[in-house]
Amino acid sequence: MTKPSEFIRLTYLIETPGSPEKLAAKIASDQSTGTFVPLPGETEELKNRVAARVVAIRPLPPALVPSFPSDSTGPFNRAEADIDFPFDAIGTDLSALMTIAVGGLFAIKGFSGIRVVDMKLPDAFRGAYLGPQFGIAGSRRLTGVQGRPIIGTIVKPALGLRPPETAALVRDVIEADVDFVKDDEKLMSPAYSPLAERVKAVMPMILEREQKTGRKVMYAWGISAVDPDEMMRNHDLVLKAGGNCAVININSIGFGAIAFLRKRSGLVLHAHRNGWDMLTRHPGLGLDFKVYQQFWRLLGVDQFQINGIRVKYWEPDESFVSSFKALQQPLLDAGEAVLPVAGSGQWGGQAADTYARTGRTLDLMYLCGGGIVSHPGGPGAGVKAVRQAWEAAVAGVPLEIYAKDHPELAQSIAKFADGKEA
Repeated sequence: MTKPSEFIRLTYLIETPGSPEKLAAKIASDQSTGTFVPLPGETEELKNRVAARVVAIRPLPPALVPSFPSDSTGPFNRAEADIDFPFDAIGTDLSALMTIAVGGLFAIKGFSGIRVVDMKLPDAFRGAYLGPQFGIAGSRRLTGVQGRPIIGTIVKPALGLRPPETAALVRDVIEADVDFVKDDEKLMSPAYSPLAERVKAVMPMILEREQKTGRKVMYAWGISAVDPDEMMRNHDLVLKAGGNCAVININSIGFGAIAFLRKRSGLVLHAHRNGWDMLTRHPGLGLDFKVYQQFWRLLGVDQFQINGIRVKYWEPDESFVSSFKALQQPLLDAGEAVLPVAGSGQWGGQAADTYARTGRTLDLMYLCGGGIVSHPGGPGAGVKAVRQAWEAAVAGVPLEIYAKDHPELAQSIAKFADGKEA
């Protein structure tokens, strides 16, 4: 019989026109033994070994309008349900966990909404995966940045630049002493800009700058590929040229590919969660980031993009703050602490609020695309403006006051303030 400590607990937000208790019981049944009505062979011994169990139901205020209409009408009932899945039925394999505890939920009848809002893993997962290899500490060591956020930018336009054009833009920002540059997630190895040609055009400038200053700009190269062997060839190309980071489209390549890469990687793995929004945007469906991020941290990403304050997309500030806090929570002993990356429409104007709402921590990357490369004074001035904004935030000085003695910041305010998109 399974011991009580050997369960994986999932918490579900459920919305139904019927009884939340009955629907929670159906989740537990369908997602474990697969039978809601007892069948021959479903013995007590079998259920003790593998059947999931509802351990708590917490009713929530009723919803008079369904979040996601079903074939029923009338008031909708909401509740949170804690369901324990025996470890013996899943083990430490993350594909099994995703399949059993998450994957089949959304096919069950009787729900107008269902969302996975929490997951607690038992000690049996401790040491089962490598976790981050570099994380916060390694990212700081490799960039030489201490005592402030790592300031980064993105190559823009995202697509269309040829290798010499990419190199010209990168030269400006590395000469302005930026800490980090990344390929946009949409850029991998197109015909007009093969990865090998971009590396050949850019890495010599980074290495030359390192020789002059003793500090190496971290560049995250787009190495994602559906074929793990091809992705490893891309990895090896970057590593051999002196690179130290790669941007990985985690949802595009999947669990198996990131596990394959992490076991062999010598690069910092910068996780881009493109595709994440279709899993979470509807508040009554999908899963919360606090659940989603646990899978990828166990698998070994080092840096995790999570949007930011006042982003250009749909995600509200509260969602960013919740995601940031989730990444700060210990996860068993899964390697180094992962580095949160604030991005999406960022410029210096969000620095003070980011600093305040993330608990006044400096352990983050602050990633600005247009907020740096579209600065009126050029990308170099954009880097300086963002650094100045963070200096003001940490000192508690209003941005406009600090800008009086910092022309790059003043230009940035004139360009991006009043809701103008960075």
